[in-house]
Amino acid sequence: MKQNVLEQNVVATEQVSLVPSRWVRIMPLVFITYSLAYLDRVNYGFGAAGGLAKTLDITAGISSLLSALFFLGYFFFQVPGANFAEHRSARKLVFWALIAWGVFASLTGVITNIPLLMIDRFLLGIAESVVFPAMLVFLTHWFTKRERSRTNTFLILGNPITVLWASIVSGFLIQVIGWQWMFILEGIPSIIWAFIWLKIANDRPVDAKWLPQEEATKVEQVLDLEQRGLRQVKNYWAAFRTPRVILLSAQYFFWSIGVYGFVIWLPSIIKAGSKQGLGITGLLSALPYLLAIILMLVSSYFSDRTLERKAFVWPFLIAGAIAFYISFVIGPSNFWLSLLFLVIAGGCMYAPYGPFFAIVPEITPRNAAGESMALINSMGALGSFVGAFFVGWLNGATHGPGVGFLFMAASLVLAAIFTLAVRMPRVVRLSAIAPAMERGVVTGNSQTQTAS
Repeated sequence: MKQNVLEQNVVATEQVSLVPSRWVRIMPLVFITYSLAYLDRVNYGFGAAGGLAKTLDITAGISSLLSALFFLGYFFFQVPGANFAEHRSARKLVFWALIAWGVFASLTGVITNIPLLMIDRFLLGIAESVVFPAMLVFLTHWFTKRERSRTNTFLILGNPITVLWASIVSGFLIQVIGWQWMFILEGIPSIIWAFIWLKIANDRPVDAKWLPQEEATKVEQVLDLEQRGLRQVKNYWAAFRTPRVILLSAQYFFWSIGVYGFVIWLPSIIKAGSKQGLGITGLLSALPYLLAIILMLVSSYFSDRTLERKAFVWPFLIAGAIAFYISFVIGPSNFWLSLLFLVIAGGCMYAPYGPFFAIVPEITPRNAAGESMALINSMGALGSFVGAFFVGWLNGATHGPGVGFLFMAASLVLAAIFTLAVRMPRVVRLSAIAPAMERGVVTGNSQTQTAS
């Protein structure tokens, strides 16, 4: 009698030894690339607080719109970018994106016409939209599921670490040479790095001259093996209609409202509450990202070790929501205590990124995983648009950040609920199923699934 096989998440265990030099050669590349991408979106908050709005006579509403237009542009080319990266070349795509976003980022400091500035911010979002999904696809070509939460974290660490040093550098540059030159100078490194990336990056292990052929083949074989057990889909359009991808898209939409409402407006909130200059504001704005770095590393390590994903996502989001609410309750009566809970909220919002983006390749086969991650990230871009615009609007309409804190807290609670609703396949470790695979028990056409 033919056995009905459950959908399985086949994972290579630590008993399968793969060449460790992949980490040394690949991770610095993706970290620096994403760091430069994130620099060009973080510095807008400092530019707005440091004179852009005043110089161009921009109202609070227009300033919020300018910030949000980046994320609207970021929404459009996620899926095409992931499709190009998976089926053609992530290396070439990221090269051209680096050059484009460096140019558009520098133009932010040159343009003095508000409509042109809106177009520039929108185009900057488009240029950067292909990078994150392309990098996620790139990592799936090099690292196994048991490594993926950590590799995702090292990629996304470019986010808080960049905010950490960019908060200080951007504040300093504005004080010394003005906001215009801050934008111009901080766009140039991306253009230079594009040529370094093109020289060093390889799309797949078999393309890398530094990796022995035997080791490259071994990596490819393990990655192929881990595709077994997943329920197959015809194409990425079919994957988009699956309940799990829909739930994760909704989750990331609400999560991103909290994250980018926080990132974009934190400098202005701290500057207004602390009554300090931009130099001190930059230092204080860096504090949440110090905590974020620690929590991201810890959560991704234990997520990979235990192969649990959801358990390292939703609790952090709930903790962030609670911290936002406490900061709201304290309000302006005690700025420094309120800031402490903002630091906790920021750290908790960043902590789950590695485990979260490890979920998609474990529920979606290779022919649709990249595009599914791009769809989810594009919904995050829409959430970022809402967070950047609506939190800024609320701050201006209510003459304070309190209602914005409540809005971000509610968004994080909804994100946690959607996370809990996602059903995960049963984990099967490679060492336990190898004999069964030889007998053909594990297949790619599963009929049922189990929740974890």
